[in-house]
Amino acid sequence: MTALIQTIDTPDGAFTILADDRQRVLASGWTADEEEILGRLSAAARPADVREAETDAAAAARAYYAGDVSAIDSVAVRQTGTALQLAGWAALRTITPGEPLTYTGLAARLENPRAVRAAASICARNAPALFVPCHRVLRTDGSLGGFAWGLPVKESLLARERSAR
Repeated sequence: MTALIQTIDTPDGAFTILADDRQRVLASGWTADEEEILGRLSAAARPADVREAETDAAAAARAYYAGDVSAIDSVAVRQTGTALQLAGWAALRTITPGEPLTYTGLAARLENPRAVRAAASICARNAPALFVPCHRVLRTDGSLGGFAWGLPVKESLLARERSAR
């Protein structure tokens, strides 16, 4: 499979998008390091060939940063994982911008309220960051918890979404 990779500038720094030949986002994050983006995928899911090209998702990311926080909702993604991971990633896409959920709340949405650690793991293993908005999940006490791309980016995204409401 040939994949497309593109890095754009955002207020939160460089943002790189890796998409397949059907324009589905495989991985993305706040870095200009292509190897770091590829490293978010399992070895089996990594594309054999990567070339720099414009991605459809870049327009959605730019619109998001311009104030249309729902622009990312319709971006197609392709993720591989267990049934629970796939259900979790789908659930992340239903979280309303500006209304974060807790890890406990995510576990409840997965109909397994005791699976809080699994919910956190689902967020940690989410490769297409922003488009599958794992940044919208917080600890029960309201603190940020973790984020692969750093807590300052997570806080910035959440603030942007709060102000867009």
